[in-house]
Amino acid sequence: MAPHDQSPAPEPRPGALVGFDVDLTAQEIQRRAQVLAALGPDWDPVEVLRGEEEAYDLLYSGLDADQQRIHNDLVAAGVLPRRPGGGRAAA
Repeated sequence: MAPHDQSPAPEPRPGALVGFDVDLTAQEIQRRAQVLAALGPDWDPVEVLRGEEEAYDLLYSGLDADQQRIHNDLVAAGVLPRRPGGGRAAA
């Protein structure tokens, strides 16, 4: 059957929802490529993670007893992530 022989799609009712699909795969691939290009060839994700761990350790180091208790409560509540070493802040 030729395309000109096909009957037109029915008109949607006023206020009816109409399906609408958009494939963003190509745009997502381009976005990711641009992010990696912006980070540059010297970007080392392992080193970045190591630096974040060191910053976290420094941020929560030297807590007094009350601060440590609050830190432990926040970890138990899931507000702060549980960390290796029993979940205590660094001394």
